[in-house]
Amino acid sequence: MAPKLQLSGLQKQVLGLYRGFLRAARLKAPDERRKIEGIVSAEFRRNSKDIDRKNFLYIEHLIRRGKKQLEQLSSPVTVGISTLQVG
Repeated sequence: MAPKLQLSGLQKQVLGLYRGFLRAARLKAPDERRKIEGIVSAEFRRNSKDIDRKNFLYIEHLIRRGKKQLEQLSSPVTVGISTLQVG
């Protein structure tokens, strides 16, 4: 059996945030759930490719921003999310 990969603290935070978004999506209507899951997946995938893994300050900034967004999404008043494409 292959040795288990050890994750850093930041990696654990990012994965926890991702799982939190997916859990929050489960509480929304089925159409919104699929939309939320697609947006979240695309955003995390894009950031994993575009951001240098050693840019700890920016990653920590994104984690803080993500936690605020997750808090808003988890609110029962929030029905779904939208995206804004700039440029």
